[in-house]
Amino acid sequence: MYIRKACLEDAESIAKVHVDSWKSTYKNIVSDEFLKNLSYDQRKNLWNRNISDKENYTFVAVNNEGEVVGFADCGKRESNNIDNSGDLKSIYLLEEYQGKGVGKQLFKQLFLQFEELGYNRVFVEVLEDNKTRYFYEYYGAHLFKSDKITISGNELNLLIYEWSNIGEVLSKL
Repeated sequence: MYIRKACLEDAESIAKVHVDSWKSTYKNIVSDEFLKNLSYDQRKNLWNRNISDKENYTFVAVNNEGEVVGFADCGKRESNNIDNSGDLKSIYLLEEYQGKGVGKQLFKQLFLQFEELGYNRVFVEVLEDNKTRYFYEYYGAHLFKSDKITISGNELNLLIYEWSNIGEVLSKL
């Protein structure tokens, strides 16, 4: 298993991981109808744009067979107007690779990127019912604020966490 910067040729593989991991991660959190309608093609277009964006940093986890089994990306959301800060936008893994340290490797790569960018604060948005929030809390994220988000007509709690010491996070990794 290794982590590398994503390239445009990875967009299709990232899209597959994105859709498949949403279907496993958000089952019983968002509607089955919404999950059923997720599209590899739509996500591929999204990832072509994300990878092409010079302000977005995307990394992939690749298994020994050369297959993309996870991805993560970071940068600064348009809604983030806090100086010297960035956003962990996503980390997703195929279900069979969860709990094996792959997410931790991707997480570390993102924080190395934040450090390189000179950020001193990092934010992440996570649905309250998504167990990944405990991973973030373990690595020192503190609840910054909560909000509501509507997905497929269902109102869900969105938690925004913050890390205020990137070096501290990296020392735990």
